[in-house]
Amino acid sequence: MAFFKKNKILINNETNIPLSTTLEHQSVEANTTKSNENREFDLNIEKILENWEVYHAIREIIANALDEQVITDTQDIQIIKENNEWHIIDYGRGINYHHLTQNENEEKLNNDKLIGRFGVGLKDALATLYRHNVNVSITSKYGVITLLETSKTGFDDIITLHAKIDETPNKKMIGTDFALIGCTDKDIEIAKSLFLKFTDSSILEQTTYGQIISKNSDISYIYINGVKVAEESNFLFSYNITSLTKQIKKALNRERTNVGRTAYSDRIKTILLACREECVIYKLIDDLQQYNSGLRHDELAWNDVAMYASKKVRDFKENVVFVTSDTAISRPSIIDEMKQKGFEPIVVPENLVNKIDDYNQETEEDSTPILTTNKFIQDMAEKKKYTFVDESGLNPNEKEIYSKKGNILELIGGKPNKVKNIKVSETIYESEIFSETVGLWEPSEGLIIIKRGQLKDLKSFAGTLIHECMHAKSGEDDVSRGFESALTDVIGVIVSKSFK
Repeated sequence: MAFFKKNKILINNETNIPLSTTLEHQSVEANTTKSNENREFDLNIEKILENWEVYHAIREIIANALDEQVITDTQDIQIIKENNEWHIIDYGRGINYHHLTQNENEEKLNNDKLIGRFGVGLKDALATLYRHNVNVSITSKYGVITLLETSKTGFDDIITLHAKIDETPNKKMIGTDFALIGCTDKDIEIAKSLFLKFTDSSILEQTTYGQIISKNSDISYIYINGVKVAEESNFLFSYNITSLTKQIKKALNRERTNVGRTAYSDRIKTILLACREECVIYKLIDDLQQYNSGLRHDELAWNDVAMYASKKVRDFKENVVFVTSDTAISRPSIIDEMKQKGFEPIVVPENLVNKIDDYNQETEEDSTPILTTNKFIQDMAEKKKYTFVDESGLNPNEKEIYSKKGNILELIGGKPNKVKNIKVSETIYESEIFSETVGLWEPSEGLIIIKRGQLKDLKSFAGTLIHECMHAKSGEDDVSRGFESALTDVIGVIVSKSFK
């Protein structure tokens, strides 16, 4: 709806005379012989952004000052309070009335490093401040600009906001001074909080595409060229995007608020995939491992980022295996084997494990793969190294113990049907650092392999042989309910036979 009405009684800030009594005089002056000392510039504003508060307007003024600092490569802007007036000061080229005519600013549209895009934010800000009774005085070497309402030239019945332009007190002044009278300290602080420059956030990493920023609260903030455009409740980091995509440019509106995730998610992915700092990588790695706890952040739900973190896990932690939650639950024996051999299982989504498996197949043979359950099993199979020993090659003590094989099998009801052969081997795996495999059941060959070292005494040999026979009989892995049940049964058989 129209905000500026002719029949509204307004007060001239300089004379305290109702503005309606002076409109006729001002209109005549505006249409005839205004002097250089008192010119009125029509801002052509009848409607304004009614949802804007004072801090929105101050944000635009700060943004313009920061952009001018970037364009002119001048010193930092100042935001100071003097005599109950807030001043926003830059040291650039100085504002003049020509800046009040622009609809699209080519200088800003062609510079992705600037905050502003359209060149109309200043007019919106001035109208908002006027609506909230905040007096504005803009001083530069080109003049002093204040605000008033008056009729459009030639149309007395249409009242719009005008900029009143007076001579400058200092033609050698450098930059622009926005003086605001009537805004609160809170308005200033809220406006400043919308800029990364005025927060105490730490920049963790600078990439070609933007910055990764530490979080100071549960909320993450998304900045575009240093101005906040969105909040995220479940992000691991905050971000400042400095290289804008077409999608981001299209999504940026005049208010620069509530920009949707779809607009910036691809750029944030690119920023994360470009990160190299250990402090960032370790946070990604730690967060990747939170899948099973439900505490993982949203960035690690993106496959590309999760894959990147997985590669970095491999670089920083050698003995890590990525497993699915289904594997962790349904195949506890393989998890136990991983741990026994010094590997750390990390539970991640199934689609990521599949992606890693695909990556392993596509990589060169001499490159380092990322371990998954499949890759772990494959590697363990490739590390098997059997050096079988005939009974004739055993020493007398070993032969004596090995000769008890039939008696031991008789205790458990005889050799299981699936077992075709039982052999002794000097080795089972090529190298074992963390734990020794003393027996193995090879179902594809119907073969039980006993490591030669178990023939040192009857107890070790009997225990290993019965253990592997129970694998053959149950068809179950270690640390499974089926295997435990079979083992319980055979213990009962052995004990009952001992009493007989």
